[in-house]
Amino acid sequence: MQDRSLSRRTVLASATVVAASTVGAVGVTATPAAAHGRDHRLKKIISRMSVEAKIGQLFVPYFYGTSATSPSEFDQERNLRELGVRTVAELIAKYHIGGVIYFSGWTNNIHDPRQIADLSDGVQRASLALPTPVPSLISIDQEHGVNVRIGSGATQLPGAMALGAGRSLSDARTAGLISGTELAALGIRQNFAPVADVNVNPANPIINVRSFGADAREVGRMVAAQVTGYQRAGVVACAKHFPGHGDTGQDSHTGLPVITHTREEWERIDAPPFRAAIAAGVDSIMTAHLQVPALDPSNDPATLSPAILQGVLRDELGFDGVIVTDALNMQGVRTKYGDDRVPVLALKAGADQLLFPPDIGVAYNGVLAAVHGGEITEDRLDESVLRILRLKDKVGLLGDSPYTSRREVDRVVGARVHRLAAARIAERTTTLLVNEDEALPLRRRQRKLLVTGASPAFPTDDTRTTVPELARAFEELGYRTTHLATGREPDAAKIDEAVAAARGRDAVVVTTDNVGDTSAQRTLVSRLVATGVPVVHLAVRNPYDIAHLGDVPASLASYCWTEVELRAAARVIAGRVDPRGRLPVPVQRADDPARVLFPSGHGLSYDD
Repeated sequence: MQDRSLSRRTVLASATVVAASTVGAVGVTATPAAAHGRDHRLKKIISRMSVEAKIGQLFVPYFYGTSATSPSEFDQERNLRELGVRTVAELIAKYHIGGVIYFSGWTNNIHDPRQIADLSDGVQRASLALPTPVPSLISIDQEHGVNVRIGSGATQLPGAMALGAGRSLSDARTAGLISGTELAALGIRQNFAPVADVNVNPANPIINVRSFGADAREVGRMVAAQVTGYQRAGVVACAKHFPGHGDTGQDSHTGLPVITHTREEWERIDAPPFRAAIAAGVDSIMTAHLQVPALDPSNDPATLSPAILQGVLRDELGFDGVIVTDALNMQGVRTKYGDDRVPVLALKAGADQLLFPPDIGVAYNGVLAAVHGGEITEDRLDESVLRILRLKDKVGLLGDSPYTSRREVDRVVGARVHRLAAARIAERTTTLLVNEDEALPLRRRQRKLLVTGASPAFPTDDTRTTVPELARAFEELGYRTTHLATGREPDAAKIDEAVAAARGRDAVVVTTDNVGDTSAQRTLVSRLVATGVPVVHLAVRNPYDIAHLGDVPASLASYCWTEVELRAAARVIAGRVDPRGRLPVPVQRADDPARVLFPSGHGLSYDD
């Protein structure tokens, strides 16, 4: 089946519009003579910097508030308590900061596109008021899918594993181009994406669907495509988390994971995507807070390991771009050393940008003391500052005005053509795993639906949750729906309520989220199947959920639950489009992990 309401010409036109609206020409390799001239110009800037200014260029801290100079009183108090200043403008002035990172929710940096652009302009005014005026490199984690910061107003795109299921390099590149174009319009010129980790551990608590998949070669191809898309849009891409975070059962936010791969396994499983990113001209690579004994027997986390950052990443892989640490407030990098020593050791290991220190004063003064004490030379500082300035120059911050354009924000961010392209990309990622007796697409007579199950809140808007939003998507397609959110751990009463609600319905769509061996979601699904009402299962996060469920007539994976993925899943279930996604990871049997239930590449269509 094919949807004839929007032709492929529409999607191709979107890429043309995006390309026409790009802000910079990133990814173009300079000639040796041009590179020498550029470095000579940048070294002149560095020569005018004090030691304190050079150190400040290395840090990328967080801050609170929607304004650079006049955040709310509440946010000013939080800044004062945690950062020692009331505003990010004061933070930049005090520590000569070279870059900042935006977050949604807890830091209250992000409300809507115009506000974000105004915040970026305020950050740049503060940076240009420094004794040595250098614009800020403003960054964000806008991976899309489960890890997204800008929601309202911006185009939402499928995340990495969904794109991996789509198997389209063109779609991955276009997604990066759309996202990068919108970020650049908002004054955000560094995105900590794409994820280059190869998710070979279904129980991975931190990467999982943030990865493109389990095949190193395929992940590498997708990573390279996304790098190209982002950097064509004038945004610095960042492949992460080196040397590879895809085979861990521990979250580096809360502990120090150990990767037990041999050197040969690392070369085969973890290294290929980073090699592909470097070959594609990636401008920055983020470190991982984990131990890899095969690469460094000292068991220091990779972020603090000269053997890994200098020895492997720079010397062996030939990367000469910016190395940025993962957030320095994470427990994985703080288990062995104090917060004053961690940034010093990261610099000595080969890092350039120091992301999100837990205490900016402690971290900054730790580096300053190391320079004054001779542990870090000023020449070493100059190396990192030069790399950072190269990026700022490459995205046009040092040559053109670093300020945003209200007209460009209104024209580009969330543009209709971008949203249409995102919707079509998402439809090509939805994966049909099971379709017994052609249970899908729904028949014309199946108009009364119950939508129930786990209902996680949208990543950037906790007022919108999965089950009612999925029900709304079906209603827009002409269905009459009843919805009942049961949660990730429904109790007996909630399960009984869902079973009762299924009676009289023509079909039930039940969502799951991270089903485990003891999850009550298993009971919910089995009880619904037992009603005899046709059941359609939709895994809204991990495609591995199906391994923990009994027989279901139909099962799909959407890889995330944002609006773009839910609408795509509804259209596939309704038969408006043919499912085209294929698993980018194998799904093993829950009772016998050595056996594969669905291999990588599995995916049904309505024409099968």
